[in-house]
Amino acid sequence: SVAAWDKERAALEKDLAGLARFKGTLGRDAKSMRAAFDEIGAIDKRLSRLAIYASLKSDEDVRVAADQARNQAGGALYSKLGETIAWIKPEILSIGAAKVERFIAAEPGLKKNAFFLRDVVRSAAHTLGGEAEDVLALSSNALGQPGNVYSILANGELPFPSVRLSDGRMFTLDQAAYTLHRQAANRADRKAVFDAFWGAFKSYEGTFGANLQAAMLANVFNAKARKFKTALEASLFSDNMPEPVVRTLIAEVNRALPTFHRYLKLRARMLKVKDLAYYDVYAPLTSIKTMYTLEASKRITLAALEPFGPEYTGILKDGFSRRWMHVYPQRGKKSGAYMSGGAYDVHPYLLLNHNGDYASLSTFAHEWGHAVHTVLTKRSQPYETSNYATFTAETASITNEVLLFEYMLRQAQTHNEKLAFLNEALDQMRGSYFRQTMFAEFLVKAHALAEKGEPLTGERMTQIYCDLMRRYHGADKGVMKVDPAYCVEWAFMPPFYGGFCVY
Repeated sequence: SVAAWDKERAALEKDLAGLARFKGTLGRDAKSMRAAFDEIGAIDKRLSRLAIYASLKSDEDVRVAADQARNQAGGALYSKLGETIAWIKPEILSIGAAKVERFIAAEPGLKKNAFFLRDVVRSAAHTLGGEAEDVLALSSNALGQPGNVYSILANGELPFPSVRLSDGRMFTLDQAAYTLHRQAANRADRKAVFDAFWGAFKSYEGTFGANLQAAMLANVFNAKARKFKTALEASLFSDNMPEPVVRTLIAEVNRALPTFHRYLKLRARMLKVKDLAYYDVYAPLTSIKTMYTLEASKRITLAALEPFGPEYTGILKDGFSRRWMHVYPQRGKKSGAYMSGGAYDVHPYLLLNHNGDYASLSTFAHEWGHAVHTVLTKRSQPYETSNYATFTAETASITNEVLLFEYMLRQAQTHNEKLAFLNEALDQMRGSYFRQTMFAEFLVKAHALAEKGEPLTGERMTQIYCDLMRRYHGADKGVMKVDPAYCVEWAFMPPFYGGFCVY
C-alpha cells in the first residue's frame, strides 16, 4: 500500500546513511567484507522492491501525478544508494584481485558475492577514483530522466487523433488502438490509421528528438567518463558482450535483406497489390481473424509450452491463478508489454495491452517466458546473483513464441488457417530479426553522430531512420513504398531509451 511504501521509504533513508560505516573495512579480513556485503545486499533488495512498486503503479496511468512523484522518489533513492556506496569498486580494486580471491575462498558467505567481486576486477580499466565515482553516482538520476519524459508524453499527454474507418466506426488512436487497427483488412483503413497516428507524432518531432538526444548524450557522457571507446561498447560491457556481436549482426542482416525483400514481394502477391506500402506490413493475408480472450490465451499457452514439462507448466498455472498481470489497454497506461521481476521476495509482475489478436497471444506467451524464467532464477539463486542479461532473457521468451507457432500450425484445420499461422511466423522473423536489427543500426548511427558532437534534432533522426527504412524495405528496388510521413516512427519506440538492448 502507499502507506506501507511511505513507511519503508523513511526506514530506507535512515538505513542508507548507516552504510558509510563500512567504508575502509572491506580489506580488513574476509568476515568484514562479508558483513559489509550482507547489509548492502539486504538494503538493495528492499530498495528494489520499493522501486518496483512505484514503477508498476506509475505505469497504470502515467497521468496520475502522485504516482509519478512516487516513482521519481524511488528512482532518487536508488540514486542515493549509488552515491552512498560509490566507494566500493575503487576500494575493491585497491585490495587487489589476489586478496579478493583469498577472501572468497576463506569465507563461504562471500560465495553469493563472488561474481560481483570478480566483475569489479574485470572492470578495473573503467572504474574511476573515489571522488569521480561519487560524481557519476550523483549524476545518474538526472541523466536517466528522458525515459520518464517519453513515457508521460507518449502515453499520457500526446493528443491522440481519432479516425473513422470504412464501416463507420470511430476510434481514438492511442498506442494500443493503433497496434490493433493497423491490421485492418481494408487497405484504405490501414492508410487512414497510419496517416493519423504518425501525423500526431510528427507534430511533436522536435520534442521527441530533443528528449531522445538527451538520452543519447547521457550514454555518450557515461561512456567517455568511464574511458570506453564508444557508447555501444559501454552499453555491452556489463554483460561482457563483445562489440562485434552487434556490428556483425547488423552486417549479416544487411546481407540477408534480399531474403526479406522476397518475403515482402510474397506479401504483395497475396494481398493482390502492385504497389506494396509500409501501411500494408501488418495487413492480414487471409480472411481468418480469430480473436483470443485472456482465458483462451492461458489455455493455448499452457498447451503450446507443454514440452517444457510439469514443473514449467505448474508455474504457469500458479501464476495464471493469481493477480500477477495488468492485462487490458486503458487510457494513460504505459504502452507495449513487459515483465518486471525485481521484487525478489514477491513474484513477477506483467504489464500487457491485450487486444485479443494473435500478436497479443504471442506477446502473452513471450512475457510469461520471462516470468517463469524469473521464478526459476529466484528458486536457484540468491538475490545477489538472481539478475540476468537481456541476451539470456530473450532466449527464454522468444523460444515460447516459436513453440506457440508450432503448436498453432499443428492445430490448424484448413489451408487458410495454415497460411495465416505461417504468415505469423514470417512476420515474427520480420519483427524480431530484421526490424530489431534496423533499430540497433539506428541507435549505432545516431550515437556515432552524438559522439562526434553533431546535432541530433528530431528532423535529423527522422532522416536517419527514413534512410534505414527505405534500405531495409527495398524502397529503391521497388519492393515497398515508404512514405516519408511514417519515418517519424523512431519517436514511438520506448526501447530506444534503454541503451542498445534492442539487439
